[in-house]
Amino acid sequence: MKKITTAIAALSLLAACTAPQQGMDPAYSWEEDLHHRILVDFNKTEDQVREYIQQYIPEVTDSMMRAWEASGVLECMEIDGQKLYFRNAGPNLFRVDSLCRTIKAAAEIGTPELGGSEEVNVKHLPNIIADVKAGQGKIVQPKRMRVTYTLTIDADAVPAGENIRCWLPFPRTDIGRQTEVKLISTSEEKYEMAPDTAIHHTLYMEKVAQAGQPTIFTETFEYTSAAEWHNLQPEDIKPYDTTTELYQKYTAERGSHIIFSDRLKKLAAQLTAGETNPLLKARKLFQYVNDGFPWASAREYSTLENIPEYVLDNHKGDCGQVTLLFVTLCRICGIPAHFQSGFMMHPGQWNLHDWGEVYFEGIGWVPVDMSFGIPTFAKGQTDDQYWFFLGGIDSWRMVVNQDYGMQLHPAKTYPRSETVDFQRGEVEWAKGNIYFDQWDYHMDIDYLNE
Repeated sequence: MKKITTAIAALSLLAACTAPQQGMDPAYSWEEDLHHRILVDFNKTEDQVREYIQQYIPEVTDSMMRAWEASGVLECMEIDGQKLYFRNAGPNLFRVDSLCRTIKAAAEIGTPELGGSEEVNVKHLPNIIADVKAGQGKIVQPKRMRVTYTLTIDADAVPAGENIRCWLPFPRTDIGRQTEVKLISTSEEKYEMAPDTAIHHTLYMEKVAQAGQPTIFTETFEYTSAAEWHNLQPEDIKPYDTTTELYQKYTAERGSHIIFSDRLKKLAAQLTAGETNPLLKARKLFQYVNDGFPWASAREYSTLENIPEYVLDNHKGDCGQVTLLFVTLCRICGIPAHFQSGFMMHPGQWNLHDWGEVYFEGIGWVPVDMSFGIPTFAKGQTDDQYWFFLGGIDSWRMVVNQDYGMQLHPAKTYPRSETVDFQRGEVEWAKGNIYFDQWDYHMDIDYLNE
C-alpha cells in the first residue's frame, strides 16, 4: 500500500507545471496542493468500500480485501496515518478483476449488451466505411452541433471582489475533420481566443467574484465534426524517413509521461518481435492494450508520476491513460505518435475523452482511439470494423488539444487542476488555483442536422 508521503516525494518536481511563476503567492506550496488533490481522490473508508462490494459479494472477507489491494485492483493509500481508498475503488474492482466482473455481470442479466457510444456506433461505423469505400473521401458523415458550455464556481470559493481567471475549452480550427467553427456568445464581453498554434485551444475570460453567489462563465459555439477513416493496408505503408523533424520529434521521449523505461522497451520488443511493417507493429500494440487493460475510473492525472507505468502496475486505465501507454509503445517502436483529446459528443453520451494519432509514411497522420479499441460488436466481423479505431474515428468528437501538458494561453500562474490534459476548463485567482472540488461544468448540445 502506497503512502501519500511517497507519492508527494515522487511528484515534487513537475517542472513545466509547478515551477514558480511571476505573480504566484509566496505562500503557495505544491506539496500542500498535491496533498489536497490526493485527499479529494482518496475519500472512501474501508467500511464504505466493503459495503459496495457486498452488493455483489455478500461474503467478502478481510483476506479477499487484502489480496485485491496487493494486486492493485482495489486501490488504496495511507494518508496521514489512515488507510483511505480511491473514490471509485469499489466500482473499479468489478471492472478490472475478471472474476468480480463475471459475478457482477451475472447479477445484472438483462442489461443491454451495448451501451453508450457503441449503441450509436453500431450503425454509424458501417456507414462511415461504406462512404469512404464509395469514393467520398477519407472524411465523411459530417455532424453539425451547437454547444453551450458552462463552468460554475461555488459561491464564496474566493473572497468577494477578487478577480477570477477562467479558461474554457473551445474547438480547434486546424483539424481537417472539424470545420465551420463559429463563436456565438460569451458570458463576458471581453475574451481572448487561443491561436491555432496553441496546443490547448481555449477561450479565456475574467470575472469578479460576488459574495454569496456562484461565479458562472459560459460560451456558446457551433462547429461541424466529421468521421475519418483510412482503409489501411500493410503494403501501402512506406519505410520512414528517419531524418525528418516530424519523425524525430514524435518518436522521442517526452516528460513526464512518455518515458522509455527499460520495462517499456522490453515490453515493446516482445510484442513486436519479428515484425517490421509499422502498421502490423501498431496492430500488435493496439491489440495488447485493448485486451489487457479494461476501462476504469481514473485518479486525477496531476497526482500520477508516470501514467503508462501506472497502467501496467494497476492493470487498468481510462481513455487518456491507455492512450499514453499506446503512444509510448509506438514511439519506442519507431512509429511517430502523439496525444489528442477533447470530448466524445455522441447523442446522450457526451463526456471527456482522449485518443491519439499515429503517422504512417505514405499515408500521413491517422486517428487512433485506444479506449474505444476493438468494438464489442465488431469481434468476429470484418477487419474494417475490427481495426476501425486504428486509423479511424467516428463523427461525434470535439478536438481541443493536439498534445498534453503545455502552458495555456494566456499563461496560467498556478499549476493547473489538470496538469496533463485540458478539457473541463481551468480557473484561478490571485492567491491560487481553484481546484475541481470547488467548481463544476456542464455542456448542452443541440444536434443541428440529425
